[in-house]
Amino acid sequence: MLDRIFRLQQNKTSVKTELIAGLTTFVTMAYILAVNPAILSETGMDSNAIFVATALASGVGTLLMACFSNLPFALAPGLGLNAYITYEVCTIMGLPWQAGLLGVLIEAVIFLVLTLTNVTTFLFNAIPKDLVKGLTVGIGLFIAFIGFQKGKVVVASEETLVKIVDFNGSFHTDGISAILCLIGIIVTGIFYVRKVKGSILIGVGVSWILGIIAQLTGLYEVGPDYPSVIPTKFIFDDFKSFSDSFAACFNVDMSSVKAIDIVTIVFSLLFVDIFNVMGSLLGCSANTSMVDENGKVRGMKRALVADSVANAFGAICGTSTTTIYVESSAGINEGGRTGLTSIVTGLLFIVSLVIGPIFIAIPGFAVAPALIFVGFLMAMNVVDINFKNPAQSIPAYLCFICMPILYSISDGIGVGIISYVVINLIAGNFKKINPLMYILAGLFVLKFAVF
Repeated sequence: MLDRIFRLQQNKTSVKTELIAGLTTFVTMAYILAVNPAILSETGMDSNAIFVATALASGVGTLLMACFSNLPFALAPGLGLNAYITYEVCTIMGLPWQAGLLGVLIEAVIFLVLTLTNVTTFLFNAIPKDLVKGLTVGIGLFIAFIGFQKGKVVVASEETLVKIVDFNGSFHTDGISAILCLIGIIVTGIFYVRKVKGSILIGVGVSWILGIIAQLTGLYEVGPDYPSVIPTKFIFDDFKSFSDSFAACFNVDMSSVKAIDIVTIVFSLLFVDIFNVMGSLLGCSANTSMVDENGKVRGMKRALVADSVANAFGAICGTSTTTIYVESSAGINEGGRTGLTSIVTGLLFIVSLVIGPIFIAIPGFAVAPALIFVGFLMAMNVVDINFKNPAQSIPAYLCFICMPILYSISDGIGVGIISYVVINLIAGNFKKINPLMYILAGLFVLKFAVF
């Protein structure tokens, strides 16, 4: 029956292979169950509610991918996209987290419409590929910077804005946190180099276990800003926080939120989401039977529809943009080729609800290695930028360098697009500029000048 439903023989795979692939993908992605609540809780949302939303969005979204497309891709709230909601929408723009989730929901609906009308592919092809690579690198640097902050390796400084932590002056709090964070990064790197599946999750686990030992031995001191890293329970039963958070989505004063704020949020999320999803689909499918003779991923349109529906579902649950994860390549490398891989991964995310307190108790310094290492994986795209063509590479460079410096994903995108149009227009390369780029550049100029 499974062979008939998922066309296993046609895709040259087996039930055993698909089960192993699904488990492998889950192991490589499970860190998001700890990282997403750690980031989004800084908006004022309840971490328990975010955990439930993360598990549901990841599980249901991945199951939708299996049902819609029969492809082995897994979905979860995207890193970088959740950071945008927390550190830009809620911190810099000063908006309530409900405004961010509203933007996610609207973006999901627009994404669905654009996909059904084939505009998504047009938009993807309209943006210069070097600029897309620069966008990916920039998000990687941005979330890595956040990781160094959450790991207490980097702290604020009045003289230089940021500096390395004072290991002596605050050893039992920030100092030991930074050390455990750095150990987690090294452990992750070692296991990644040795091609061990789930290296990111292992790094998180090692930092956390060492943190528990540090707390028990007095090396790590618990305080108002330094919560206990030892879980007090192991079975999740706090679904009331999820229902309260869900109700809060519809019970907030949005009068202070301007229409241009929502437009900015939606546009930034849509721009990043399109290239994240398309890039993950194409990257993970390369050199596999999932790509046809024309280089196109089979069922791509259905996969994009699944992604947009999952995105809307995640926003309603109370989490940031749900997107296809590049970690899906781990399961694909194990031989996963059909939706059965996604079924296994999705069900494991649903089952993870039972042991929620374990993920919720993971401290910031243990989450940080995951952010920093994912930043590394995204930053590797810099080698694909054609630096021999300055008309293409300079805008890409400005895009990725401005994101961490300006502490803004959307501003980095704007700088990249505007600089691309201006440089190529004045340099006489105006025939190579897609008309859509002029529109996007104009919108960002308006955003910087007026809003």
